[in-house]
Amino acid sequence: MQPSPVTKYRPFPPVDLPNRQWPGRTLTQAPIWCSVDLRDGNQALAQPMSVEEKLEYFEMLVNIGFKEIEVGFPSASQIEFDFIRRLIDENRIPDDVAIQILCQCREELITRSCEAMRGAKNVIFHLYNSTSPAQRKHVFNATKADIVNIAVQGTKWVKQYTQALIDDGTRVRFEYSPESFTSTELEFALEICEAVTDVWQPTVDNKIILNLPATVEYATPNVHADQIEWMGTHLTRRDCTIISLHTHNDRGTGIAATELALLAGADRVEGTLFGNGERTGNLDIVVVALNFYTHGIDPGLDFSNINEIREIYERCTRLEVPVRQPYAGELVFTAFSGSHQDAIKKSWAVQKPDTPWDVLYIPVDPADIGRSYKAIIRINSQSGKGGVAYILESEFGYSLPKLMHKEVGRLINVLADSTGRELTSKEIHQAFVDEYLDRTDSIAIKQFRTNETDSAVSCQVNIAIEGQRHDLSAEGNGPIDAFVRSLSGTSLPKFEVQSYTEHSLGKGAEAKAVSYIQIKTDRGQMLYGAGTDTNIELASIKAIVSALNRVLAKP
Repeated sequence: MQPSPVTKYRPFPPVDLPNRQWPGRTLTQAPIWCSVDLRDGNQALAQPMSVEEKLEYFEMLVNIGFKEIEVGFPSASQIEFDFIRRLIDENRIPDDVAIQILCQCREELITRSCEAMRGAKNVIFHLYNSTSPAQRKHVFNATKADIVNIAVQGTKWVKQYTQALIDDGTRVRFEYSPESFTSTELEFALEICEAVTDVWQPTVDNKIILNLPATVEYATPNVHADQIEWMGTHLTRRDCTIISLHTHNDRGTGIAATELALLAGADRVEGTLFGNGERTGNLDIVVVALNFYTHGIDPGLDFSNINEIREIYERCTRLEVPVRQPYAGELVFTAFSGSHQDAIKKSWAVQKPDTPWDVLYIPVDPADIGRSYKAIIRINSQSGKGGVAYILESEFGYSLPKLMHKEVGRLINVLADSTGRELTSKEIHQAFVDEYLDRTDSIAIKQFRTNETDSAVSCQVNIAIEGQRHDLSAEGNGPIDAFVRSLSGTSLPKFEVQSYTEHSLGKGAEAKAVSYIQIKTDRGQMLYGAGTDTNIELASIKAIVSALNRVLAKP
């Protein structure tokens, strides 16, 4: 990198728009969406999709709810042409879906494109040419007038050769892109758009689509919004025009630029699923649509099964959705931090179905987009007690007492530290079972019976302590009290029961009970034990034995 002062690069010039309106506006409805996955996205793939893959992808886009889909550049290759013909000939295009094709301003390409669309019911002819000073100088060696003439002549050819389609009953709409709009002088962008509009002669009922692409993202999102608002306020036939956006992501702000440009008056958005596209990619329509949804605005696109959409996308494009991709990434509903886990658990516990979503750290209910709750909290050495408790409860049914969370959390943190990696839920469960439920290392119950009278409960116990069998008996005000008293004559530490909770583990006649008991020894040690059994009484006794085994295991 160049040391300061940086003279190699220049700041992007601001737009003179002193009365800009977009900062005070609020988004209230979703735009018109146009998927360009099958053209702009496909051309960026190292291995472009086959016709069969494109057909599957097209069907997915229709099922999501796209009403405008750019399906290819039919004059560019035979594969593109054949794909469009199959869509039409096999009646794969719903009546309310428009297919869009892209074409340069060359007569032979325009006629070939019209041939590809023959028999379609609803089409958008997308014409473009480059307009920026650098393109005019380095690529075309052309003047502004030359560039305007190219666009105007191309539009005349489109109007001429699409008439046959219209005569056959096809609805034809026209879209024009001054490619590299955001690096074109605004006055010239307006001039060429007006010239094209003069030729096409749109009406309120059949509007022209002026697509104003950020082909390369050079400026901050607010400058992009200013450019869009400036164009919208200077177009002479704004009521006959749909202003369309096509943002790329070179600065990593394509989504922000799109949202601000919608505030600035844009009507339509072109983009791709998960942002596939040249260089850093196109706008991610999934994110923008779900951003609308999380503000209570119907996006008009259905991502309620985002896992299946991701699977088709990854299989057809041979790309992977990054694990941190908003909404769709594997880890986006996952918390490792202990404080985050605790906040999620507490706020989720009080979330009611009929109230606005307000779960901390999770902006959308994962169930709304077909995601699982199971992956929300995951455990590593940075995790806290709340996260561990959440895993044990949500996946295995153990509702630990609040005071037990710290004990179990410490146990799992030690395990995570020793492995140096994330722990699976199965590993967490097994560690809990080993520590609390399968503890027979020093003490093991062999037999336990109780008899109840009007005044007391008596118990008879056969217990192994350090391998030695003991037959014990005692009376108390309940089974737990009787069992504790029966141990008083042994070599085991003296203790008192501090707390006791229990709940069922599962449903039905075969469901087990689980008990959690905290004891305090005469040395001041306070530890929990846990026990499970189909008999709730025996589950409690096992919990005491579990706690005692844990006491004896402490150095």
